[in-house]
Amino acid sequence: MRKIALCAVMLLPLAMGGCMANAAVGLVSTPFKVAGQAADWATTSQDESDRNYGRKARKADAREGRERKKADRRCRDDDDNWCGTEN
Repeated sequence: MRKIALCAVMLLPLAMGGCMANAAVGLVSTPFKVAGQAADWATTSQDESDRNYGRKARKADAREGRERKKADRRCRDDDDNWCGTEN
């Protein structure tokens, strides 16, 4: 029984060494992971850029369509020749 306990005590540092090494690797790699995430947040990927451009274009088209519809309605309903065509 004593030999088993002695062997267990002697193997304990070896078993903990892997755990310590894993923790050390985690501590060393953490700053690089944080820096990489910060760089991802600070930059815009091509996909994000394309998506944002498409969104802006769709909003501009919708705005122009509303303005054109409003101008057509004013031209049709207004007796003062708002649309610039004088008779």
